[in-house]
Amino acid sequence: PRQSLSLFDSIFFNVRGLVVPAPEALPGFAATPWALAVAVVLTVALTIFARRRQAATGKALPMYRIGAALVVGLPLIVFLASGSPLAWSIPELKGFNFRGGINIMPELMALWLALSIYTAAFIAEIVRSGIQSVPHGQTEASRSLSLPGGITLRKIVIPQAMRVIVPQLTSQYLNLIKNSSLATAIGYPDIVAVFAGTTLNQTGQAIEIIAMTMAVYLVISLLVSLLMNLYNARTLLKER
Repeated sequence: PRQSLSLFDSIFFNVRGLVVPAPEALPGFAATPWALAVAVVLTVALTIFARRRQAATGKALPMYRIGAALVVGLPLIVFLASGSPLAWSIPELKGFNFRGGINIMPELMALWLALSIYTAAFIAEIVRSGIQSVPHGQTEASRSLSLPGGITLRKIVIPQAMRVIVPQLTSQYLNLIKNSSLATAIGYPDIVAVFAGTTLNQTGQAIEIIAMTMAVYLVISLLVSLLMNLYNARTLLKER
């Protein structure tokens, strides 16, 4: 720890992991999450109202700006009005280790970076193929109507591309869940390491422990598939 790489004397990196400042809520901070929840509810309600208003009158509201202002502005105003009730625990070297802050394990950092980069590459190709699957005539028709590029992307390209993106994205999410089990190979205590490692060594019940491990991954995969299939059903193009 004494040979750690330091950034602004607040962030430290060594062989034991990454030590960063940790937020500590003070009395009165609970109002800020409630303000965020209210802002989200208001944004959803205004979005539904804006869609109905546009369907009835043809006039659209800038909901992206309104929603961003509500979700960011309302909690920020409440946070500042309550006296900024948030402190930071700065890590300090005391003895043979750091005290305070959050210590992120190097195994977790390696797993996070590896899975993020690996999965992001596949998802990028999935999104690219979905967008390229939309006929070029669709964008040409929107340009002939003088529609802005943002509206063309949100209202014309993305809705048609999602029917190609979502099925492949579902498979990629399931692959990500299964690939996370490789964390045991680098010493990170994930579900496989705890179940098939620690618990199996303590109990000796190999069949039951492996069955439990398989059941956990099966349930998680089925839940992800269910949610993605429900979303896929909503994004399908409805033919008249």
